[in-house]
Amino acid sequence: MGRIGSIIAAGAKLGVMYAERLLADVTPDACGRFASPGGVTIRSNHPAFILGHLSLYPIRIMQNLKLPTGPTAFPPQYETLFKFGVECQDDPQGKTYPLLDELKTRFFDGYRAAIAAVESASDEAFDAPNPAEGRLRELFPTVGSAINFYLIGHVQVHLGQFSAWRRAMGLPPA
Repeated sequence: MGRIGSIIAAGAKLGVMYAERLLADVTPDACGRFASPGGVTIRSNHPAFILGHLSLYPIRIMQNLKLPTGPTAFPPQYETLFKFGVECQDDPQGKTYPLLDELKTRFFDGYRAAIAAVESASDEAFDAPNPAEGRLRELFPTVGSAINFYLIGHVQVHLGQFSAWRRAMGLPPA
């Protein structure tokens, strides 16, 4: 195990632990709904969208480390529903997004596999140039900087949205 991987993995594990706490009392019928405190709808990312969107990123970690994708792979419709730039939709009938159990499995299995891969990667693997194109490579020039973002910064931004959704839905803090 490399030193860099263990450093990145420590922060990533915190994100997974926080996601577990955020999900503790979220019901399947509410996870795809916009919050409407006081009858005012807040068009903000809800748990179904957040989990699905985040599930698109563990595969990039495996690819960047040149490893088999395994449990980080996702169905093709996830790209259409959750890729960067797609707007989150209110899903009152539960027909737009996958079921909560599926989303949880994809999120947790994907991130746990990616974290394990990062922990066992050599320090040299993180020094490789980021294979992404454009702005992503500008911001994160190495595989290590991209993986650090995918596992920590990106996850925590969206979990912050999840936390705000919880409060707007009248749930207690996680």
